Amino acid sequence: MELTLLISFLVIMALGAYVQTVTGFALGMIVMGGVTAFDLAPVLFTSVIISLMALANGLQALKGNWKELNREAVKFAFIGLVPALALGVWLLTWMSSELNQMLKILLGVTIIAGGLFIMLKPEPLKQPSGPLAFATAGAAGGFLAGMFSIAGPPLVFQFYRQPYSMKCIRLCLLAIFLCSSSFRTLMVGLQGELNLDMFIYAGICLPVVSAATWLGKKYPPPLSDKTMRRLAFTLLIIIGGTLLVKELL
Repeated sequence: MELTLLISFLVIMALGAYVQTVTGFALGMIVMGGVTAFDLAPVLFTSVIISLMALANGLQALKGNWKELNREAVKFAFIGLVPALALGVWLLTWMSSELNQMLKILLGVTIIAGGLFIMLKPEPLKQPSGPLAFATAGAAGGFLAGMFSIAGPPLVFQFYRQPYSMKCIRLCLLAIFLCSSSFRTLMVGLQGELNLDMFIYAGICLPVVSAATWLGKKYPPPLSDKTMRRLAFTLLIIIGGTLLVKELL
């Protein structure tokens, strides 16, 4: 990767890590969409880098906050996530070699849909959802995580409906993304799709992601949750729309 492309990759990665730290989601959608829209790297390659960076982002953001997680909600979401993630990883590997253009179109649609999910403001439930609801959201998020390292939209919608504190919701989402990234990386490795270049680029990105995560924890933007959602929505619509226009025209 040329220096200019590498710098662009790092800027997108830093933006995604910062936004995910202050909101609990969006790293995958921002990075995957931005990198693919600018043709910086293939979808399969980028998905592995996102998974490795989500590990670093999650561990750093959750440090010292494990006791504030709702462990039951995270557990049932992960139960639904695992098998669906395996299916998504398999489908991504097949489409990367057989239907690459269709894969990019599907990515663009997914990012736009993710932006719409972010703008939804679900009414908080009076009582927490049951295990089946969390497992179903986990399955939907797991499939998207396997395909694009984008587990956010269905899980964000599910957790924002719960009568939990905002901090608890964000920590639960980060914990699920951390677990899904770990499992996804393991699966890709078992398929023989990991290579040295991926770890080299991940190593280059790591200090950038760490710095962006630290900034997100230490200096979150002085904006309301509603304003943050609008900004994330606008960014994702632009990214997803750019992908669709490039592939369809």
